[in-house]
Amino acid sequence: MIHGWSALGGLTMAGWEDELERWLMPFLDRLGHKTRQRMCPLYVAGLIGPGDRKSVQPMAERLASGNYDQLHHFIADGVWDATPLETELLNQADRLVGGRDAVLVIDDTSLPKKGERSVGVAAQYASALGKTANCQTLVSLTLARGEVPVMVALRLFLPDSWTSDVSRLKRARVPVEHRTPRSKPEIALAEIDRATAANVRFGCVLADAGYGLSAPFRQGLTERGLAWAVGIPRHLKVYPVDVKLVWPITKVRGKPRKHHVPDVLSIAAEQMLASAKWKAVSWRSGTKGRLKARFAALRVRTADGPPQRIWDKGQQHLPGDEAWLIGEQRASGEKKYYLANLPAATDLRTLAATIKARWICEQAHQQLKEELGLDHFEGRSWQGLHRHALMTMIAYAFLQHRRLAHAGRKKKNQRTSASANHARRTSRHRRSHPSAAVSAVPILPKTNP
Repeated sequence: MIHGWSALGGLTMAGWEDELERWLMPFLDRLGHKTRQRMCPLYVAGLIGPGDRKSVQPMAERLASGNYDQLHHFIADGVWDATPLETELLNQADRLVGGRDAVLVIDDTSLPKKGERSVGVAAQYASALGKTANCQTLVSLTLARGEVPVMVALRLFLPDSWTSDVSRLKRARVPVEHRTPRSKPEIALAEIDRATAANVRFGCVLADAGYGLSAPFRQGLTERGLAWAVGIPRHLKVYPVDVKLVWPITKVRGKPRKHHVPDVLSIAAEQMLASAKWKAVSWRSGTKGRLKARFAALRVRTADGPPQRIWDKGQQHLPGDEAWLIGEQRASGEKKYYLANLPAATDLRTLAATIKARWICEQAHQQLKEELGLDHFEGRSWQGLHRHALMTMIAYAFLQHRRLAHAGRKKKNQRTSASANHARRTSRHRRSHPSAAVSAVPILPKTNP
């Protein structure tokens, strides 16, 4: 058993190097150059294989004795375009887990760093540590189906301390097109566009409150015709679904109003759900039994329309699109809030299951760091960091390919065994017993739509 497989199913990996070489062929075809075609499998194998450190030097010592310079050049300095490999990763992820019942999870993950020379490093909130720390932050996209995630994008977020310092950007070799300030939601939308351009199939976009609080992000998803379910802060404003726009009453001598105003004011999400009916909902089985919490849901109008002065209340945002406002009360008493543009006929259990499907990206982040060395890269450049991140995602996709293949073989064996047992029983008993037929329970969802 190799180090990189322990979190992904505990399968033995005999002969995995040959299988990796075969699986990587579409990626290698896109690389073109013979030396790069030789270095790519070595680098990915180094990430998957044993060893605590997955930076270039220790991997070169374990796998490519005498090839350190070539391996380092491949990942840090070589002149080659990563875009074709990124596109192939999207293709392979879609083949593995894409479909109408898949979800695309938007999140970010932090890589703690010392010093200030590594690209994008700054004092910022580090989700891995739960506090502000010196780190890099990568916006991530995870395609998932059932309980099988495949990471498809990791893109560095650059804080103001970087985008405002041209010499710093040049020193880290940040491409010109990435030097302008972009928020995490803006990066996420650009990566979603790249995924949809590659025809990646998914049914819903999920994101936490760090993205869900952004009205432009939610509106951007809607404009792209995507279904979404996102976390929001409890104080985000919403309107009742039956809010109406009316002409404001003015004094006789007052200047006539030119714009309609809502007939009621917007209120905080938690206030809107305070008197709602909460119900216990179970959405899936976990390692310790069924996962349950209390949920409530109401149809509302989001308060993210154009800003408008309303009576003596100052400027407020007018009603926007209709959506679901969902509340979750956990066993600890903690409450979380969400918005979703899913159809009005969607039942509460489906809303809850959709929202809670986001957890799978946290598992993927943890495995990429602990098993495949996502946070082990020791270079400082934009190019090196993104190539290292791309190789970890390719390695992860390969392991998920093996996991799904193993599940498929196990399911087939269960069916074969059940069929053989049934045949033996019917040969001993003339009477037919329909209840004796055994149906194999799939370990994972089907991988083909």
